[in-house]
Amino acid sequence: MARETTYLELSQDDGAAHKFYEVTVDGTAVSVRYGRIGADGQLQTSAFPSAEKARAAAAKKIGEKVRKGYAPAVRGQRAARAVTRRQVASAPSTARAVAPVLWRFRTGSSAFGIHVDEDRCWVGNQAGDVYTLSHGGEVLARYSLPDGVKCLVADEFWIYAGCDDGTVYDLSSKVPFGAYAIAADVDIYWLDIHEGVLNVSDANGGLTVIDHEDEHQWSRKSGGSGAWMVRADERAVFHGHSGGVTAYAADGSGQLWHTKTPGGVLFGWQEDHAVYAGTARNTVQRLSKATGAVEASYACDAAVYSCATSPDGRHVFAGDSSSSVYCFDADGRRLWKLGTGGGSALSMQYLDERLYLVTTDGSLVCVDATEQAIAAAQQGSVPAPVDVKSAAALPVFTPAASASAVATVSMAAMAAAPAGGVVVECVQQGGRMRVQVVSDGFERSWNVQFPRGIREPGARYVVEGLHAASGGFYRVRGEIRRLV
Repeated sequence: MARETTYLELSQDDGAAHKFYEVTVDGTAVSVRYGRIGADGQLQTSAFPSAEKARAAAAKKIGEKVRKGYAPAVRGQRAARAVTRRQVASAPSTARAVAPVLWRFRTGSSAFGIHVDEDRCWVGNQAGDVYTLSHGGEVLARYSLPDGVKCLVADEFWIYAGCDDGTVYDLSSKVPFGAYAIAADVDIYWLDIHEGVLNVSDANGGLTVIDHEDEHQWSRKSGGSGAWMVRADERAVFHGHSGGVTAYAADGSGQLWHTKTPGGVLFGWQEDHAVYAGTARNTVQRLSKATGAVEASYACDAAVYSCATSPDGRHVFAGDSSSSVYCFDADGRRLWKLGTGGGSALSMQYLDERLYLVTTDGSLVCVDATEQAIAAAQQGSVPAPVDVKSAAALPVFTPAASASAVATVSMAAMAAAPAGGVVVECVQQGGRMRVQVVSDGFERSWNVQFPRGIREPGARYVVEGLHAASGGFYRVRGEIRRLV
């Protein structure tokens, strides 16, 4: 029997969706390819007992997508979403000594994303790989996402990866899921999330704000382009771009202040009362969150690609385009400058007297930032860094793309299982698909932040680790299984 292929696309005028879905029947095999228009996408293949059953399964899949708004299309007629990969140059360090690197993990591709918490270190690269490591340098797990990772951000216990395909994935459980879909006409530069609200800065100097239900709230165009900085708290969103830093009220009601910086902003950091902007003119500036006033400046010797602080801004760290890393006191006095030993730091974070860097060669680097180690390094005495290797049997986690790909659990199994699972249900409200809690002991009017790709009318799921968020909704931090 001849091979049959059906190609569908969903591309909405407002840019909220820009996806394709292709089903191929070849004898008793059904292959499904799906993803963002213009990308290769992901491929799944299933085998069936007969050609008739294969065709029936394919027809069911196609019907489900057509009912969701997909329509027949010709591949290649619609353009892929705009994706800008940061073009950076990295020169050798001019520092006389090298930083005391404890360990280094090479991800295999250029990387920008980093997050470090009390439990582990996270790094994401442009191949779509996210790795977690212990603070001692042991590789613990790998997440394989459909497209390159732009950045990693944390919101309390939840970890999110913003990808080039316009999807922001929640990595808080073993099976990652798409929590937000960014409009196709937004060329993502950086992301931040605060209490479930996603803030997106883009290539054109735009700022887009999306709530926990993945719905657009407000947007602004700042007075510059290339917005590599966005940081948010309960009061404001701080947007760094080629013209400086602009602060907007968190509810979008207006601009609070604007401060011009020496050179365009290439990176941003925040503490409780201040934001830090690393600029192309070799400077980090500390700005008051309340007024935008410049409180301190930290002078480097080349363009600043990244910056971070120790708690409360006691020490300020910076990485420049010449493979050097700096430390300053709060007032701006330079304490030291050392070479990274492996490229320029594109992102960084400090925790417990260690400085973690992601460098231009795609490595996650752990630097001993204790006074003793730095003093020894300045005298030329550094430890031999451990070259961390990934284990062959490393667990790899991929997103669940559809409801059929989600593990199931029966009512009988639920009754026999230990307490802890919470039942949620997909319901139609005002033309939108919402997810609400069915189990007792929860606020029934609150919605659940839930993967859009697996929502189906009337479907029920069992989730673990359901937590109340201060914005009046629930978030999942655990496994999701369909109740059958």
